[in-house]
Amino acid sequence: MEKITKRQKQLLEIIYNYIKDTGYPPTFKEMRESLDVVSNQSIIDLLVKLEKQKLLKKNESSARSLIILPLGNKILKRNALIPLLGSSSAGSPIDALEISGEWQEISTDVAQLKEDVFLLKIIGDSMINANIENGDAILVQNKKEFISGDIVLANVAGDRTVKRFISDDKPPYLYLKPENPKYKNIPFEDNMEIIGKVISVFKKGYWKSVK
Repeated sequence: MEKITKRQKQLLEIIYNYIKDTGYPPTFKEMRESLDVVSNQSIIDLLVKLEKQKLLKKNESSARSLIILPLGNKILKRNALIPLLGSSSAGSPIDALEISGEWQEISTDVAQLKEDVFLLKIIGDSMINANIENGDAILVQNKKEFISGDIVLANVAGDRTVKRFISDDKPPYLYLKPENPKYKNIPFEDNMEIIGKVISVFKKGYWKSVK
């Protein structure tokens, strides 16, 4: 990684503070005013350099999509800010509700955080024996490979639910298992997809690993 300049670090700090204080990254106007520059091109040049150094991730079409990556947090010596994307069921599958402008500050020692992690709030009681209860927040990491026993966020016919993924050598072979005996297993079908692995749960003010 190239050495970060003072100006680049100033902009990174501005973006971090805006997200933490308001729930949203700053606009180009807000970044210009905070850095006391007059042109958007000056901001764009700094953003390009920050993204090239893997300190920042952005959508080319909008400054509001800025996300500070783990290396950026490390340089700032700040905790990660993770977006709260919505809620998911730990009961019968329900639609996840998108929640804008809500972020959670998470210590980097909670888990090996990748850039592609997000938070969801739990609704329901189907995972209580895994210590995931109604109202808890979970930290989900997008993944493509899973092993039997992982607690996962799954898309079931367009709805999202949190269950334990099971791969067995007897029917139904692949299924989603609740951690509450009053709920039934969900056999895996073609219209189902596992979105990510649940790696932590927030309970009583602390983040705890899931098992």
